[in-house]
Amino acid sequence: MKNFMDSNFLLETDTAQELYHNYAAKMPVIDYHCHLNPSMVAENYQFKDLTEIWLGGDHYKWRAMRANGIPEKYITGNAPSYEKFRKWAETMPYTMRNPLYHWTHLELSRVFGVDKILNPATAASIYEECTAKLQTEEFRAQGIMKKMRVETVCTTDDPIDSLEYHKAVAAHPFGTRMLPAWRPDKAMAIENPVTYNKYLEKLEQAADVSISTFSDLIKALRIRHDYFASVGCCVSDHGISTFYATPYTPAELESIFKKVREGKTVSKEEILKFYSGMIYEFAKMNYEKNWVQQFHIGANRNNNMRLFKELGPDIGCDAIGDYEVAVAFNRFFSRLDEEGILAKTIVYNLNPRDNELMVANAYNFNDGTVPGKMQYGAAWWFLDQQTGIENQLNALSNLGLLSRFVGMLTDSRSFLSYPRHEYFRRILCNILGHEVENGELPVSEMPFIGKMVEDISYNNAKNYFRF
Repeated sequence: MKNFMDSNFLLETDTAQELYHNYAAKMPVIDYHCHLNPSMVAENYQFKDLTEIWLGGDHYKWRAMRANGIPEKYITGNAPSYEKFRKWAETMPYTMRNPLYHWTHLELSRVFGVDKILNPATAASIYEECTAKLQTEEFRAQGIMKKMRVETVCTTDDPIDSLEYHKAVAAHPFGTRMLPAWRPDKAMAIENPVTYNKYLEKLEQAADVSISTFSDLIKALRIRHDYFASVGCCVSDHGISTFYATPYTPAELESIFKKVREGKTVSKEEILKFYSGMIYEFAKMNYEKNWVQQFHIGANRNNNMRLFKELGPDIGCDAIGDYEVAVAFNRFFSRLDEEGILAKTIVYNLNPRDNELMVANAYNFNDGTVPGKMQYGAAWWFLDQQTGIENQLNALSNLGLLSRFVGMLTDSRSFLSYPRHEYFRRILCNILGHEVENGELPVSEMPFIGKMVEDISYNNAKNYFRF
């Protein structure tokens, strides 16, 4: 019987252990998609206690605590900090076989050097030890990133964002590059005209232009796209339900936009046409600047209306959606390819039924100009657990080129999430190690396999994004 989470955690063969310890473990971290608060990075934020850094904003944990019967006051409410942590410790044993159990103990071990099992009996000592460490320089925001050997992070930023904190980090570097990523989802969201028009007022201010027509909208967004590029942005990200390729004319887009500006409700067909026009315009901008564009599809958001009204979005009430994908996917990317404006692209699915669908369709549009130009992205959100990662790697391997994969990301708001890169690397090495020992991959090719592990862990992302 193995010890829990020892040095060979998840590494079931000698070859897997060799691949991880000799190749994967030494590689720095590139976190090309996350939701860190840029101000916390720039200001080298100091967390007041373990509850703040661990439970603040972490909707994964919030979902688990609600499922364990924990009242909301201990989750997002005003209960004392330690009491919230105590409730998380009470929940911890019940998360066995949920990825939170592994992630929690990896974070305790790798960040804080604490190898205790979190449960009610250890809660007080763990809270006190970690909170004390958080008061030191080494455990401020920048210190944690350096400790985890994070070379580059890309945050998720709206076109109206000032990017002042990215500029501040660039002016006062600390060892980790923080770059913005363009996330223009709100610029598409015409289904609520009141909210949308309020957003456009902010976009007008940011771009310093008046927005009366659809052409004005695109002009304003191009101004902000240029500004993002001037601050080092080279990545866009689009969180959409599915792909959109409903036929439209420029006149129709102008008419739809005029209705929305007048505060009128638009039809479902008009929304689809507008979405189709917008993601095309965004894709064209991305190509012109040689950015990498990412499409995260499949989330069904804000499902619990009671909690949404009380707490707002991103509080643990989003889920996997079941949207149609393939037809619009191919129409959209075929148009970009035919017009010669297809940028490097990563596509992510949230519904596991779409694993093979996504990689198979993505590979329709590789054109021999860039290795892995169209990428099937890492297991995301509900899928970034052991089984989901294995399934993503297997789908990519079976239908594409695993060796060109740009690897893992955290997709997290937490400064403690970097051990997820280690988690992914261990799973990758375990798969490859098994296949070498089973004779499915040649042991004579171990130098190449080792380099492939290094590439997937770090090198591919560095080259693909040009970091």
